[in-house]
Amino acid sequence: PSPGLQGLFTKRLKDSRSVDQRDPGWKLFGKVPPVQNSAKDSRKIHKVGAQVFTSHFSFHKEHETKCGQFGDPTSPRQSVRKNLEFEPLSTTALILEDRPANLPAKPAEEAQKHRQQYEEMVAQAKKRELKEAQKRRKQLEVRCKMEESIGNAALTWNQEILPKWHSVCASRRVRDLCWQGVPPCVRGKVWSLAVGNELNITHELFNICLSRAREKWKSLPVPVAADTESQDAGFPLADREASLELIKLDISRTFPNLCIFQQGGPYHDVLHSILGAYTCYRPDVGYVQGMSFIAAVLILNMDTADAFIAFANLLNKPCQMAFYRVDHSLMLTYFAAFEVFFEENLPKLFAHFKDNKLTPDIYLIDWIFTLYSKSLPLDLACRVWDVFCQDGDEFLFRSALGILRLYDDILTRMDFIHNAQFLTRLPEDISADELFNNIAAINMQSKNKKWAQVLFQMLLYLEGESCS
Repeated sequence: PSPGLQGLFTKRLKDSRSVDQRDPGWKLFGKVPPVQNSAKDSRKIHKVGAQVFTSHFSFHKEHETKCGQFGDPTSPRQSVRKNLEFEPLSTTALILEDRPANLPAKPAEEAQKHRQQYEEMVAQAKKRELKEAQKRRKQLEVRCKMEESIGNAALTWNQEILPKWHSVCASRRVRDLCWQGVPPCVRGKVWSLAVGNELNITHELFNICLSRAREKWKSLPVPVAADTESQDAGFPLADREASLELIKLDISRTFPNLCIFQQGGPYHDVLHSILGAYTCYRPDVGYVQGMSFIAAVLILNMDTADAFIAFANLLNKPCQMAFYRVDHSLMLTYFAAFEVFFEENLPKLFAHFKDNKLTPDIYLIDWIFTLYSKSLPLDLACRVWDVFCQDGDEFLFRSALGILRLYDDILTRMDFIHNAQFLTRLPEDISADELFNNIAAINMQSKNKKWAQVLFQMLLYLEGESCS
């Protein structure tokens, strides 16, 4: 470069060096202050940082800082803001600021108006904060009461009910406790005892069935197509172990929102094992869609072997076996008995369904197949299980009537398509208290006949119809 330009660059370089020596800079951005005068420089940095922080939300403060002019601490504006207990950290506070020096000053009336508006905004913010605080406090109180109630109930179950289960299981007190909801910490034990083990399945038998399932999986040639349905219609009655292939497809569809049963999830292999072991334990039944939801609920509340024992015994109940083996005559018997109590409790809705040709199989099959674990929110489905394990199949149909009663007004105004859509995809915000109040309001006696009597009567009637 020319001597003139070289002198200019040299001068600028010296100036920049002199600035660096005078101002230690910001340590935050990588500059390390010199050792000399470190205490003095640190006080200077602290002072400048405090000024920048104070003026962060104000355009006028930014303008004054850039110009090197700091406001008078005793100005009327600052005294007004000092008296306020609450100040939103947002552009709301700009309404109090004076205009920059290069603009005309605010008129006194406008400044007073802005001050009033700001105070109103502060008051509204305080009011909202107070409401939110009260809401949080109320939620905390409700949660504390619920936790205390659950803790007391758990003590009752552990100390008074479970140790002498066989002598008190049929008592009114136990039934009332089941209706109130079994505490999650003892739910698995209660369900195991209530379901029982009539099949006398042992942990060793579970391991044998599981080993057989694993051998079958190893010998499977090619994974089944993704669009294949897992109904048992395509498998011979004596060789439904072939449905082992279909288990992998349904596991990924089981409670997908929880993400714990899908591939890589903590309970994927456990669910796979239980379903595979059952398919080898009952090759005459095999795997049927819906089973994965029942097994998943049990896994969430029990150890693996205990979950398998409860699973096998649950599916061995007459109602579940009728549905999973697709015994059409028995399924029709359950539907017919259900309609008797449907007409008895909800005659208007029953007539509406009849007019629209909405038969129980359209919505009941899915509810019964999964024991409501797919149809209802999981915590509410567990509440249904609490009573179902104690009362048996009758409560499944009573729960169905409770759901219909809960949405009676809505369903009577819908046509066939909307009714079917609503019942096959129930709302996710169902209140447990409201549902159980409606279930309790259902009368399970028809002409002085209980559920079991009506079911037997329908069975005889349908057998007579088939013979004729």
